Amino acid sequence: MNALTNTRSLYILSGLYLIINLFLIYKGEYYLCALPVALLFVYAAFFHFDKLFFFLVLFTPLSVNIEEFVGGEIGLFIPTEPLLFGMLLLIVYNQLRHNQFDSEFLKHPITIIFILQLFWITLTAITSELPLVSFKFLLMKLWFIIPLYFYGYQFFKKQKRIQWFIWLYIGALTIVVLYTLTNHAVNGFDEETGHWVMWPFFKDHTSYGAILALVYPMLFGFLYIKWNTPVVRGLLIGLILLFGFAIIMSYTRAAWASLFGALIVYLLMRFKVKFKYLAMLGMVGVIYVAASWTDIMHSLEKNRSEHATEDMNERLESMTNVTTDASNLERLNRWGSAVRMWQERPILGWGPGTYAMVYAPFQLSSGKTIISTNSGNRGNAHSEYLGPLSEQGLPGMLLMILLVIYICYTAIKLYIRMPHGDMRIIMQ
Repeated sequence: MNALTNTRSLYILSGLYLIINLFLIYKGEYYLCALPVALLFVYAAFFHFDKLFFFLVLFTPLSVNIEEFVGGEIGLFIPTEPLLFGMLLLIVYNQLRHNQFDSEFLKHPITIIFILQLFWITLTAITSELPLVSFKFLLMKLWFIIPLYFYGYQFFKKQKRIQWFIWLYIGALTIVVLYTLTNHAVNGFDEETGHWVMWPFFKDHTSYGAILALVYPMLFGFLYIKWNTPVVRGLLIGLILLFGFAIIMSYTRAAWASLFGALIVYLLMRFKVKFKYLAMLGMVGVIYVAASWTDIMHSLEKNRSEHATEDMNERLESMTNVTTDASNLERLNRWGSAVRMWQERPILGWGPGTYAMVYAPFQLSSGKTIISTNSGNRGNAHSEYLGPLSEQGLPGMLLMILLVIYICYTAIKLYIRMPHGDMRIIMQ
Protein backbone atom coordinates (compact mmCIF):
# COMPACT_ATOMS: atom_id res chain seq x y z
CA MET A 1 0.00 0.00 0.00
CA ASN A 2 2.84 2.41 0.89
CA ALA A 3 4.63 1.59 -2.37
CA LEU A 4 1.45 2.25 -4.35
CA THR A 5 0.90 5.56 -2.54
CA ASN A 6 4.52 6.63 -3.22
CA THR A 7 4.16 5.71 -6.91
CA ARG A 8 0.97 7.77 -7.23
CA SER A 9 2.63 10.72 -5.49
CA LEU A 10 5.55 10.49 -7.89
CA TYR A 11 3.22 10.50 -10.91
CA ILE A 12 1.28 13.48 -9.54
CA LEU A 13 4.45 15.49 -8.83
CA SER A 14 5.89 14.61 -12.25
CA GLY A 15 2.65 15.65 -13.94
CA LEU A 16 2.56 18.97 -12.06
CA TYR A 17 6.19 19.63 -12.96
CA LEU A 18 5.50 18.88 -16.62
CA ILE A 19 2.47 21.18 -16.75
CA ILE A 20 4.19 24.08 -14.96
CA ASN A 21 7.37 23.70 -17.02
CA LEU A 22 5.47 23.64 -20.34
CA PHE A 23 3.62 26.78 -19.28
CA LEU A 24 6.89 28.54 -18.40
CA ILE A 25 8.48 27.47 -21.70
CA TYR A 26 5.44 28.91 -23.50
CA LYS A 27 6.11 32.18 -21.64
CA GLY A 28 9.78 32.08 -22.66
CA GLU A 29 11.15 30.99 -19.25
CA TYR A 30 13.43 27.93 -19.31
CA TYR A 31 15.04 27.86 -15.87
CA LEU A 32 12.78 25.06 -14.52
CA CYS A 33 14.22 22.72 -17.16
CA ALA A 34 17.34 22.52 -15.00
CA LEU A 35 15.44 21.00 -12.05
CA PRO A 36 15.90 17.30 -13.05
CA VAL A 37 19.64 17.88 -13.54
CA ALA A 38 19.86 19.65 -10.17
CA LEU A 39 18.03 16.75 -8.47
CA LEU A 40 20.40 14.30 -10.11
CA PHE A 41 23.38 16.22 -8.70
CA VAL A 42 21.78 16.28 -5.24
CA TYR A 43 21.28 12.50 -5.40
CA ALA A 44 24.89 11.99 -6.51
CA ALA A 45 26.17 14.28 -3.75
CA PHE A 46 24.50 12.21 -1.02
CA PHE A 47 24.94 8.71 -2.43
CA HIS A 48 27.80 8.83 -5.00
CA PHE A 49 30.08 11.65 -3.92
CA ASP A 50 33.13 10.14 -5.65
CA LYS A 51 31.25 10.03 -8.98
CA LEU A 52 30.37 13.69 -8.55
CA PHE A 53 34.08 14.45 -8.13
CA PHE A 54 34.82 12.66 -11.42
CA PHE A 55 32.05 14.65 -13.11
CA LEU A 56 33.64 17.84 -11.79
CA VAL A 57 37.01 16.85 -13.29
CA LEU A 58 35.46 16.00 -16.65
CA PHE A 59 33.66 19.33 -16.97
CA THR A 60 36.41 21.59 -15.65
CA PRO A 61 37.94 22.27 -19.12
CA LEU A 62 34.43 22.44 -20.60
CA SER A 63 33.00 24.88 -18.04
CA VAL A 64 31.85 28.28 -19.28
CA ASN A 65 32.05 31.64 -17.52
CA ILE A 66 28.57 33.18 -17.64
CA GLU A 67 29.96 36.68 -16.91
CA GLU A 68 29.90 37.77 -20.54
CA PHE A 69 26.43 36.30 -21.09
CA VAL A 70 24.84 38.29 -18.25
CA GLY A 71 26.45 41.66 -18.88
CA GLY A 72 29.42 41.19 -16.55
CA GLU A 73 27.25 41.14 -13.42
CA ILE A 74 28.15 37.61 -12.26
CA GLY A 75 31.49 35.87 -12.79
CA LEU A 76 30.75 32.16 -12.35
CA PHE A 77 31.93 29.06 -14.21
CA ILE A 78 29.05 26.69 -15.01
CA PRO A 79 28.65 23.87 -14.03
CA THR A 80 31.84 23.48 -11.97
CA GLU A 81 31.68 26.32 -9.43
CA PRO A 82 28.08 25.68 -8.28
CA LEU A 83 29.07 22.03 -7.89
CA LEU A 84 32.13 23.00 -5.84
CA PHE A 85 29.96 25.19 -3.62
CA GLY A 86 27.52 22.31 -3.04
CA MET A 87 30.41 19.93 -2.29
CA LEU A 88 31.83 22.49 0.16
CA LEU A 89 28.54 22.62 2.10
CA LEU A 90 28.26 18.83 2.24
CA ILE A 91 31.88 18.34 3.35
CA VAL A 92 31.49 20.94 6.11
CA TYR A 93 28.19 19.32 7.21
CA ASN A 94 29.80 15.87 7.39
CA GLN A 95 32.80 17.28 9.24
CA LEU A 96 30.50 18.80 11.87
CA ARG A 97 28.91 15.37 12.38
CA HIS A 98 32.21 13.49 12.66
CA ASN A 99 35.88 14.11 11.91
CA GLN A 100 36.76 12.91 8.39
CA PHE A 101 40.50 13.57 8.48
CA ASP A 102 43.25 11.80 10.39
CA SER A 103 45.74 13.69 12.54
CA GLU A 104 48.66 12.97 10.18
CA PHE A 105 46.90 14.87 7.38
CA LEU A 106 45.83 17.75 9.61
CA LYS A 107 49.37 18.13 10.96
CA HIS A 108 50.99 18.10 7.51
CA PRO A 109 52.77 21.40 6.75
CA ILE A 110 50.80 21.97 3.53
CA THR A 111 47.50 21.54 5.39
CA ILE A 112 48.68 23.93 8.11
CA ILE A 113 49.71 26.54 5.51
CA PHE A 114 46.31 26.28 3.81
CA ILE A 115 44.54 26.77 7.14
CA LEU A 116 46.75 29.76 7.97
CA GLN A 117 46.03 31.23 4.53
CA LEU A 118 42.28 30.91 5.01
CA PHE A 119 42.55 32.45 8.48
CA TRP A 120 44.59 35.40 7.16
CA ILE A 121 42.24 35.93 4.20
CA THR A 122 39.33 36.02 6.65
CA LEU A 123 41.11 38.57 8.84
CA THR A 124 42.10 40.81 5.93
CA ALA A 125 38.58 40.52 4.48
CA ILE A 126 37.25 42.08 7.70
CA THR A 127 39.66 45.02 7.37
CA SER A 128 39.25 45.23 3.59
CA GLU A 129 38.65 48.41 1.62
CA LEU A 130 35.80 46.50 -0.08
CA PRO A 131 34.56 43.83 2.39
CA LEU A 132 31.88 42.40 0.08
CA VAL A 133 34.46 41.75 -2.66
CA SER A 134 36.88 40.20 -0.14
CA PHE A 135 34.30 37.87 1.39
CA LYS A 136 33.33 36.70 -2.10
CA PHE A 137 37.04 36.00 -2.66
CA LEU A 138 37.14 34.05 0.63
CA LEU A 139 34.11 31.98 -0.37
CA MET A 140 35.73 31.17 -3.72
CA LYS A 141 38.93 30.06 -1.94
CA LEU A 142 36.88 27.84 0.36
CA TRP A 143 35.05 26.07 -2.44
CA PHE A 144 38.34 25.36 -4.19
CA ILE A 145 40.53 24.37 -1.24
CA ILE A 146 38.04 22.33 0.81
CA PRO A 147 36.65 20.03 -1.95
CA LEU A 148 39.85 19.75 -4.02
CA TYR A 149 42.51 19.54 -1.30
CA PHE A 150 40.75 18.27 1.83
CA TYR A 151 38.35 15.86 0.09
CA GLY A 152 41.01 15.14 -2.54
CA TYR A 153 43.15 13.67 0.24
CA GLN A 154 40.45 11.05 0.89
CA PHE A 155 39.61 10.59 -2.79
CA PHE A 156 43.13 9.84 -4.01
CA LYS A 157 43.86 7.19 -1.40
CA LYS A 158 42.77 4.77 -4.13
CA GLN A 159 45.61 5.08 -6.65
CA LYS A 160 43.48 3.98 -9.59
CA ARG A 161 41.47 7.19 -9.21
CA ILE A 162 44.59 9.25 -9.93
CA GLN A 163 44.87 7.80 -13.42
CA TRP A 164 41.13 8.23 -14.05
CA PHE A 165 41.38 11.81 -12.83
CA ILE A 166 44.15 12.64 -15.32
CA TRP A 167 42.55 10.79 -18.24
CA LEU A 168 39.17 12.45 -17.73
CA TYR A 169 40.77 15.88 -17.63
CA ILE A 170 42.91 15.22 -20.73
CA GLY A 171 39.89 13.83 -22.59
CA ALA A 172 37.80 16.94 -21.90
CA LEU A 173 40.72 19.25 -22.67
CA THR A 174 41.22 17.47 -26.01
CA ILE A 175 37.68 18.52 -26.99
CA VAL A 176 38.56 22.14 -26.17
CA VAL A 177 41.82 21.89 -28.15
CA LEU A 178 40.01 20.53 -31.22
CA TYR A 179 37.36 23.25 -30.92
CA THR A 180 40.04 25.95 -30.58
CA LEU A 181 42.19 24.72 -33.47
CA THR A 182 39.11 24.46 -35.70
CA ASN A 183 38.19 28.06 -34.87
CA HIS A 184 41.79 29.10 -35.41
CA ALA A 185 41.98 27.32 -38.79
CA VAL A 186 38.83 29.10 -39.99
CA ASN A 187 40.57 32.39 -39.16
CA GLY A 188 43.83 31.46 -40.84
CA PHE A 189 45.89 30.65 -37.70
CA ASP A 190 46.94 34.28 -37.36
CA GLU A 191 48.31 35.72 -34.11
CA GLU A 192 45.53 38.24 -33.49
CA THR A 193 42.66 35.72 -33.57
CA GLY A 194 44.78 33.37 -31.43
CA HIS A 195 43.87 35.57 -28.46
CA TRP A 196 40.15 34.66 -28.46
CA VAL A 197 39.49 31.46 -30.45
CA MET A 198 39.38 29.37 -27.24
CA TRP A 199 36.38 31.36 -25.94
CA PRO A 200 34.04 30.54 -24.15
CA PHE A 201 36.01 27.74 -22.49
CA PHE A 202 39.00 29.96 -21.71
CA LYS A 203 38.98 33.73 -21.34
CA ASP A 204 42.20 34.31 -23.29
CA HIS A 205 45.23 32.60 -24.78
CA THR A 206 47.42 32.94 -21.67
CA SER A 207 45.26 30.75 -19.40
CA TYR A 208 44.66 28.33 -22.29
CA GLY A 209 48.41 28.04 -23.00
CA ALA A 210 49.20 27.64 -19.30
CA ILE A 211 46.84 24.64 -18.94
CA LEU A 212 48.23 23.03 -22.10
CA ALA A 213 51.78 23.42 -20.78
CA LEU A 214 50.72 21.92 -17.44
CA VAL A 215 49.21 18.82 -19.06
CA TYR A 216 51.76 18.29 -21.86
CA PRO A 217 54.51 16.58 -19.80
CA MET A 218 51.95 14.07 -18.48
CA LEU A 219 51.36 12.79 -22.02
CA PHE A 220 55.06 11.91 -22.33
CA GLY A 221 55.04 10.25 -18.92
CA PHE A 222 52.01 8.11 -19.77
CA LEU A 223 53.91 6.60 -22.71
CA TYR A 224 56.07 4.68 -20.23
CA ILE A 225 53.30 3.28 -18.01
CA LYS A 226 53.39 -0.52 -18.16
CA TRP A 227 49.68 -1.21 -18.64
CA ASN A 228 49.50 0.84 -21.85
CA THR A 229 48.52 -1.16 -24.94
CA PRO A 230 49.85 -0.34 -28.44
CA VAL A 231 46.52 1.36 -29.19
CA VAL A 232 46.82 3.58 -26.09
CA ARG A 233 50.43 4.44 -26.97
CA GLY A 234 49.35 5.36 -30.50
CA LEU A 235 46.62 7.59 -29.03
CA LEU A 236 49.16 9.24 -26.72
CA ILE A 237 51.54 9.97 -29.59
CA GLY A 238 48.63 11.56 -31.47
CA LEU A 239 47.77 13.66 -28.42
CA ILE A 240 51.41 14.72 -28.01
CA LEU A 241 51.46 15.99 -31.60
CA LEU A 242 48.04 17.65 -31.24
CA PHE A 243 48.82 19.38 -27.93
CA GLY A 244 52.29 20.39 -29.13
CA PHE A 245 50.76 22.12 -32.14
CA ALA A 246 48.11 23.71 -29.90
CA ILE A 247 50.79 25.11 -27.56
CA ILE A 248 52.63 26.67 -30.50
CA MET A 249 49.39 28.12 -31.88
CA SER A 250 48.43 29.54 -28.48
CA TYR A 251 51.12 32.22 -29.01
CA THR A 252 51.77 32.13 -25.25
CA ARG A 253 55.39 32.99 -24.47
CA ALA A 254 55.16 31.93 -20.83
CA ALA A 255 53.86 28.46 -21.83
CA TRP A 256 56.81 27.90 -24.15
CA ALA A 257 59.31 29.09 -21.55
CA SER A 258 57.71 27.06 -18.74
CA LEU A 259 57.98 23.83 -20.73
CA PHE A 260 61.69 24.45 -21.19
CA GLY A 261 62.00 25.17 -17.47
CA ALA A 262 60.06 21.99 -16.64
CA LEU A 263 62.48 19.97 -18.80
CA ILE A 264 65.45 21.42 -16.90
CA VAL A 265 63.83 20.58 -13.54
CA TYR A 266 63.06 17.04 -14.73
CA LEU A 267 66.67 16.48 -15.82
CA LEU A 268 67.93 17.75 -12.46
CA MET A 269 65.60 15.35 -10.65
CA ARG A 270 66.28 12.49 -13.06
CA PHE A 271 70.03 12.68 -12.53
CA LYS A 272 69.68 13.49 -8.81
CA VAL A 273 71.77 16.65 -8.90
CA LYS A 274 72.51 17.61 -5.29
CA PHE A 275 71.03 20.78 -3.87
CA LYS A 276 74.42 22.15 -2.80
CA TYR A 277 75.58 22.22 -6.42
CA LEU A 278 72.40 24.04 -7.46
CA ALA A 279 72.89 26.53 -4.61
CA MET A 280 76.49 27.17 -5.71
CA LEU A 281 75.36 27.65 -9.31
CA GLY A 282 72.64 30.03 -8.13
CA MET A 283 75.15 32.09 -6.14
CA VAL A 284 77.44 32.31 -9.16
CA GLY A 285 74.49 33.47 -11.27
CA VAL A 286 73.52 36.15 -8.75
CA ILE A 287 77.11 37.43 -8.54
CA TYR A 288 77.38 37.53 -12.34
CA VAL A 289 74.09 39.44 -12.72
CA ALA A 290 75.10 41.92 -10.00
CA ALA A 291 78.51 42.52 -11.59
CA SER A 292 77.09 42.85 -15.12
CA TRP A 293 73.86 44.70 -14.28
CA THR A 294 74.68 47.82 -16.32
CA ASP A 295 75.58 45.83 -19.44
CA ILE A 296 72.48 43.65 -19.04
CA MET A 297 70.21 46.69 -18.80
CA HIS A 298 71.81 48.23 -21.91
CA SER A 299 71.17 44.98 -23.80
CA LEU A 300 67.55 44.89 -22.65
CA GLU A 301 66.99 48.48 -23.70
CA LYS A 302 68.23 47.65 -27.22
CA ASN A 303 65.69 44.83 -27.56
CA ARG A 304 62.83 45.97 -29.81
CA SER A 305 61.20 42.57 -30.47
CA GLU A 306 57.42 42.64 -30.12
CA HIS A 307 55.19 39.88 -28.76
CA ALA A 308 52.46 40.56 -31.37
CA THR A 309 54.11 38.49 -34.07
CA GLU A 310 53.74 34.98 -35.49
CA ASP A 311 57.51 34.44 -35.51
CA MET A 312 58.36 32.22 -32.51
CA ASN A 313 61.96 33.41 -32.17
CA GLU A 314 60.97 37.08 -32.17
CA ARG A 315 58.10 36.35 -29.77
CA LEU A 316 60.49 34.66 -27.31
CA GLU A 317 63.01 37.48 -27.65
CA SER A 318 60.23 39.96 -26.81
CA MET A 319 60.07 38.50 -23.28
CA THR A 320 63.08 40.65 -22.38
CA ASN A 321 61.89 43.78 -24.20
CA VAL A 322 61.27 46.31 -21.42
CA THR A 323 61.45 49.33 -23.69
CA THR A 324 58.69 49.09 -26.31
CA ASP A 325 56.70 45.89 -25.66
CA ALA A 326 53.37 47.06 -24.18
CA SER A 327 52.60 43.70 -22.56
CA ASN A 328 55.88 43.64 -20.63
CA LEU A 329 55.68 47.32 -19.70
CA GLU A 330 52.12 46.89 -18.42
CA ARG A 331 53.28 44.07 -16.17
CA LEU A 332 55.93 46.39 -14.74
CA ASN A 333 53.21 49.00 -14.25
CA ARG A 334 50.99 46.50 -12.39
CA TRP A 335 53.88 45.23 -10.25
CA GLY A 336 54.92 48.77 -9.34
CA SER A 337 51.32 49.61 -8.40
CA ALA A 338 51.16 46.50 -6.18
CA VAL A 339 54.36 47.49 -4.34
CA ARG A 340 53.10 51.04 -3.79
CA MET A 341 49.79 49.67 -2.48
CA TRP A 342 51.74 47.48 -0.03
CA GLN A 343 53.84 50.42 1.13
CA GLU A 344 50.66 52.23 2.18
CA ARG A 345 49.13 49.21 3.95
CA PRO A 346 52.08 46.87 4.69
CA ILE A 347 50.48 44.39 7.13
CA LEU A 348 46.80 43.88 6.27
CA GLY A 349 46.77 45.13 2.66
CA TRP A 350 43.75 46.50 0.82
CA GLY A 351 41.66 43.33 1.04
CA PRO A 352 41.60 39.97 -0.80
CA GLY A 353 40.42 40.27 -4.39
CA THR A 354 40.39 44.09 -4.42
CA TYR A 355 43.51 44.84 -6.50
CA ALA A 356 41.64 45.51 -9.75
CA MET A 357 39.25 47.91 -8.03
CA VAL A 358 41.79 50.03 -6.11
CA TYR A 359 45.12 49.98 -7.98
CA ALA A 360 44.37 52.79 -10.45
CA PRO A 361 45.51 55.74 -8.21
CA PHE A 362 48.82 53.94 -7.57
CA GLN A 363 49.86 53.98 -11.22
CA LEU A 364 52.59 56.43 -12.17
CA SER A 365 51.97 58.49 -15.29
CA SER A 366 55.49 57.58 -16.45
CA GLY A 367 54.70 53.88 -16.09
CA LYS A 368 51.42 53.79 -18.00
CA THR A 369 51.21 52.10 -21.40
CA ILE A 370 48.83 52.11 -24.35
CA ILE A 371 46.94 49.22 -22.70
CA SER A 372 46.78 50.71 -19.19
CA THR A 373 43.34 51.24 -17.71
CA ASN A 374 41.79 52.76 -14.61
CA SER A 375 38.66 50.61 -14.75
CA GLY A 376 40.28 47.36 -13.56
CA ASN A 377 38.89 45.35 -16.48
CA ARG A 378 42.17 43.89 -17.74
CA GLY A 379 43.28 41.50 -15.05
CA ASN A 380 44.96 41.81 -11.69
CA ALA A 381 48.54 42.30 -10.51
CA HIS A 382 49.85 39.60 -12.92
CA SER A 383 51.83 38.08 -10.05
CA GLU A 384 50.82 35.36 -7.62
CA TYR A 385 53.14 36.94 -5.05
CA LEU A 386 52.78 40.70 -5.50
CA GLY A 387 49.00 40.31 -5.74
CA PRO A 388 48.72 38.86 -2.21
CA LEU A 389 51.32 41.41 -1.06
CA SER A 390 49.07 44.30 -2.07
CA GLU A 391 45.81 42.65 -1.01
CA GLN A 392 46.83 40.76 2.16
CA GLY A 393 50.02 42.51 3.22
CA LEU A 394 53.43 40.96 3.83
CA PRO A 395 52.03 37.89 5.71
CA GLY A 396 49.83 37.08 2.71
CA MET A 397 52.77 37.05 0.30
CA LEU A 398 54.98 35.06 2.70
CA LEU A 399 52.28 32.41 3.13
CA MET A 400 51.98 32.08 -0.66
CA ILE A 401 55.76 31.74 -1.07
CA LEU A 402 55.89 29.20 1.76
CA LEU A 403 53.06 27.18 0.18
CA VAL A 404 54.78 27.03 -3.22
CA ILE A 405 58.15 26.12 -1.69
CA TYR A 406 56.72 23.37 0.50
CA ILE A 407 54.61 21.86 -2.30
CA CYS A 408 57.72 21.67 -4.52
CA TYR A 409 59.83 20.31 -1.66
CA THR A 410 57.23 17.64 -0.81
CA ALA A 411 56.85 16.60 -4.45
CA ILE A 412 60.61 16.27 -5.02
CA LYS A 413 61.13 14.37 -1.77
CA LEU A 414 58.26 12.03 -2.61
CA TYR A 415 59.59 11.44 -6.12
CA ILE A 416 63.06 10.54 -4.82
CA ARG A 417 61.69 8.11 -2.22
CA MET A 418 59.02 6.53 -4.40
CA PRO A 419 59.86 3.06 -5.84
CA HIS A 420 60.08 2.69 -9.61
CA GLY A 421 56.67 2.13 -11.16
CA ASP A 422 53.61 3.79 -12.68
CA MET A 423 53.01 6.18 -9.78
CA ARG A 424 56.61 7.43 -9.92
CA ILE A 425 56.17 8.11 -13.65
CA ILE A 426 52.99 10.12 -12.94
CA MET A 427 54.82 12.01 -10.17
CA GLN A 428 57.54 13.23 -12.53
